[in-house]
Amino acid sequence: MTDTTISKPLRVLLADDHAAIRLGMRMVVETAPDMEVIGEAGDGALTVSMTRTLRPDVVLMDLRMPVMDGVEATEIICSEELAKVLVLTTFDHDSYLFGALQAGASGFLLKSAEPFAITDALRRVHVGDQVIAPEVTARIVSAALANGSGPVVSPTPPAGLDLLTDREKEVFECLGSGLTNYGIGRQLGISEATVKTHVSRVLAKLGLRTRVQAALFQRI
Repeated sequence: MTDTTISKPLRVLLADDHAAIRLGMRMVVETAPDMEVIGEAGDGALTVSMTRTLRPDVVLMDLRMPVMDGVEATEIICSEELAKVLVLTTFDHDSYLFGALQAGASGFLLKSAEPFAITDALRRVHVGDQVIAPEVTARIVSAALANGSGPVVSPTPPAGLDLLTDREKEVFECLGSGLTNYGIGRQLGISEATVKTHVSRVLAKLGLRTRVQAALFQRI
């Protein structure tokens, strides 16, 4: 398992338009001794503004918010490389999941997830690993297969698959199994630093933004 120990508190920004949910998420995050909530936002525009100002490590993002939704906020935050984004969803609309995936979110969890799962996901996303709740994976893959295509997932293999080296194909397959960088390194007998290099090359060759997208391609 990846060593997610951090030397200073992991800084989290909460983004949800329901104050009660933000309160619940604050209580969850602040039970972890290695984390702190540095701010709360009730709409997407404020989330982007606060992220630019406060520079959190991870934004815990709701997708349906006023002024600017969480998908657009995620797109801006990820494109400007301001922070990692961990999405909490209730499956209101599949289009929001597709949009957040395309926007570059690093992880997807259900709002009903256990507190430990949320804090563990925050740590994993912070260090560059993927986090996808099985229910979210099933929902996105099923929708992609039913529609024949989606914004970032398709029933056909990525166009650049033939560009991958044998080692990169092995790393690609490991991403589909949800392995962390540490887990991939152990399985393939290479260092985590080498894994990170291979993951970056895989994403570039396949035209993908995140390892979450790569994992979903493997599961179709």
